[in-house]
Amino acid sequence: MLRIRLAINNGKFTGFLFLNFIGYLVSLNQRAKKMGLLRNYKLIFVLFFGVCQIVYSQAIPGAYQTETYLPELKGKSVALVVNHTSMIERTHLADSLLALGIQVKRIFAPEHGFRGTADAGAHIDNEVDSKTGLALVSLYGKHKKPSPEDLQGIDVVIFDIQDVGTRFYTYSSTLLYVQEACAENKVKLIVLDRPNPNGHYVDGPVLDPIKFASFVGLTAIPIVHGLTMGEYARMLNGEGWLAKHVVCDLRVIPVSNYTHQTPYHLPIAPSPNLPNDQAIALYPSLCLFEPTIVSVGRGTDKQFQVIGTPNPAAGKYTFTPIPTPGAMDPPLKGQLCYGIDLRHVATGHLGFSLVYLLDMFEKTGRQESFFTSPAFFDKLAGTDSLRLAMIAGKSEQEIRASWQPALNQYKEMRKRYLIYQD
Repeated sequence: MLRIRLAINNGKFTGFLFLNFIGYLVSLNQRAKKMGLLRNYKLIFVLFFGVCQIVYSQAIPGAYQTETYLPELKGKSVALVVNHTSMIERTHLADSLLALGIQVKRIFAPEHGFRGTADAGAHIDNEVDSKTGLALVSLYGKHKKPSPEDLQGIDVVIFDIQDVGTRFYTYSSTLLYVQEACAENKVKLIVLDRPNPNGHYVDGPVLDPIKFASFVGLTAIPIVHGLTMGEYARMLNGEGWLAKHVVCDLRVIPVSNYTHQTPYHLPIAPSPNLPNDQAIALYPSLCLFEPTIVSVGRGTDKQFQVIGTPNPAAGKYTFTPIPTPGAMDPPLKGQLCYGIDLRHVATGHLGFSLVYLLDMFEKTGRQESFFTSPAFFDKLAGTDSLRLAMIAGKSEQEIRASWQPALNQYKEMRKRYLIYQD
């Protein structure tokens, strides 16, 4: 069996294999005509181009396309906003650029740190990367936005982080602050775009930034926003959402061979508690449990795939959270939790669901004490109307109807900033 693979090397498809094979086929064609084997030759040709079509149909992140953005980095001082997901196949973007002679001067690290191992919400210290010797500047905790001193002497900032398409996943907030700092300090920003694994739909309440803006949601977008980071960066500029309506000198390197309906398996877990595709698909629906009496499986190996609470009425499935890497002090640590195992729920068409939230609220007595931090719940939801509607006993249909007008307005606005077809 002949297997042909077009390798990706620093963002470029290795063309010599293709050209050599074409030359071989031309030679084979001449021989085939003499031997009466033209039909077999045509079959080989069709099979070859079929393989090529499969390879070229795969989504190719912006970071892989170094030939596109490398000219803008030559002779410039560069800073990177990256983490463990910023990979070009098996090579980190920082290592790739340094090997190509680019003057990388500084690395900014978001929540979970440069290597992606810190707990959610954990303080990240500034340090030095042992492999490259580059200074690492944390963009989490009190220092969420690069200062003028951080950007002094920097010509270009590159943002390359895998997102999961939800408003409360804080990498989009990091992008806003970085973009704002670049605009204020006249520094160019290049976003190396990556697919959105939850980019095939838009749903949930739209955040009220006047009342509920926080690091888990800064702008008037719904819980599931249906944008890549490149599209969101365009929206931040276009809607004037940066401080004092500053506009950033922005360039987006798009994902090739991608639409919002393209299924995408993340080759690297984007954070410690989103270990697989199932967790990523359930995350938009389950994150709202975080400020409640219900565990989402932190402190197990089934993070965001199980839900449970010490109340036996919550379900027959049981688990006990314990300290684990990425969740050293998990909610309900050491307590036996009763609930539901969602590891085998079909998530392909599930979208954003309130079923689990309302079900757990009902089973545990529909008490206001269900919310361990009502203020944080409202920040995650982007509104207090969801919590108040739950307490009032509203149905999912009634709750959804309440946020539909704002959601429809957002969907119309979103169209102006799309790079990829819906």
